[in-house]
Amino acid sequence: MNPYDQVEILLVEDSPNDAELAMRALRKGGLANKLLWVKDGEEALDYLFRQGQYADREQGSPRLVFLDLKMPRVDGTQVLRQIKQDERTRRIPVVIMTSSEEESDMIRSYDLGANSYVVKPLAFNAMVDVVHEAGYYWLAVNKHPQAL
Repeated sequence: MNPYDQVEILLVEDSPNDAELAMRALRKGGLANKLLWVKDGEEALDYLFRQGQYADREQGSPRLVFLDLKMPRVDGTQVLRQIKQDERTRRIPVVIMTSSEEESDMIRSYDLGANSYVVKPLAFNAMVDVVHEAGYYWLAVNKHPQAL
């Protein structure tokens, strides 16, 4: 199997409810053959950089990261900074998906290299639509190099 045939999305979200909605939207839209949910920034960094519990995982990076900002242990801003500063991961599209509408959070996210900033809607159907549309754009419409 060609490793590029399998879509891989890393969902970094501490809220089980928001994570469930996002996973449901991505699976319903047929966008994720492989989807991994991690519950905080520390676990996301371990996965991305193959350390800790993920030290033995296969080579390769996700094709897309959905990243919440406000999380325990390591927040999304710190995760984004590390993703975009490392040559192994800097080309991975990162969609910030957060409840924060603060201008300072948006500016900081874009300054650190975020590819998109999405405010989570409160309504269930709206949340499903937003996640599906963002995933569809980054995985099906947007062109990216094969070697992420």
